[in-house]
Amino acid sequence: MTDSVQKLNDFSPYRFSVAPMMDWTDRYCRSFHRVLSRRARLYTEMVTSNAVIHGDRERLLGFSPVEHPVAVQLGGSVPADLAEAARIAEGFGYDEINLNVGCPSDRVQDGRFGACLMRDPLLVGDCVAAMKAAVSVPVTVKCRIGVDDQDTEIALNALVDAVERAGVDGLIVHARKAWLQGLSPKENRDVPPLDYGRVARLKQRRPSLPIAINGGIATIDQTLAQLDHVDGVMMGRAAYNDPALLLDVDERIFGEPPAVADAFEAVEAFAPTIAEALERGLRLHNLTRHMLGLFNGRPGARAYRRHLSTFGTRAEADLSTLREAVAQVSRLEGAMVDAA
Repeated sequence: MTDSVQKLNDFSPYRFSVAPMMDWTDRYCRSFHRVLSRRARLYTEMVTSNAVIHGDRERLLGFSPVEHPVAVQLGGSVPADLAEAARIAEGFGYDEINLNVGCPSDRVQDGRFGACLMRDPLLVGDCVAAMKAAVSVPVTVKCRIGVDDQDTEIALNALVDAVERAGVDGLIVHARKAWLQGLSPKENRDVPPLDYGRVARLKQRRPSLPIAINGGIATIDQTLAQLDHVDGVMMGRAAYNDPALLLDVDERIFGEPPAVADAFEAVEAFAPTIAEALERGLRLHNLTRHMLGLFNGRPGARAYRRHLSTFGTRAEADLSTLREAVAQVSRLEGAMVDAA
């Protein structure tokens, strides 16, 4: 990697992020992840441009100031609508507007957005140009390396050429094709095979464009290895299912002190957010469902999850319920790993 590319890598705002995940990365998930890492970039669940324009904006876009840096991911394919939705989202204070060009679900395809836009790079470029003209915050794209029978060398280059001409500020590439027919969204997360080399070649071709990689990266060691080739890593299911991974992000990836000492301290740091949400009438489970994997690997982790699953869903559950669950977990370092 050249010195100029290394400098971009070191200071890229996309150096590490947590992926947008439908039904998972809501405002409470993001607030919890922020407790674990000050530096990780957080993304909302995808929200469609039509929903932003016509729906309950506070419910769809509202977030806590503690979440910064946080980006909103939009879905859509009508440039004027995406521009209006981006303008609205910027008004809520988001640090970045991201366009989804990667989701393969039938519902998204029916709306002619998501991964099927890989087939229409010029339209994606028009969408990016419209959003760039509407907002002052960065506009980025999250895409696949291709869809169906596309040649990934041709398809990805065509998309990047179009969005770069439109002024895109960064690209997040899920390093596998999407199959739009015959595979479910879940299956599209695992097949066809990942192709990290394709993303590395793209970075070599576009050294000045910030490029982050996504797909199958599950450890900090794997993240650091990828940062030899690209500017950033976006971690998805691993960060959600084993959120304690995020405890090492600030120190190992950014060279800064950790946000909290350990998972136990993280629970107490998140307690005021939980208490405030409970006062507003939310159930404990709305928040603790994002914390079930926090103690994975420690003795007592199964008892912790069982306690929250059994008692945390009840109407009367409160912070004491969470603390009772945490009390099931060993605090001893180097203790025997709990079975899954």
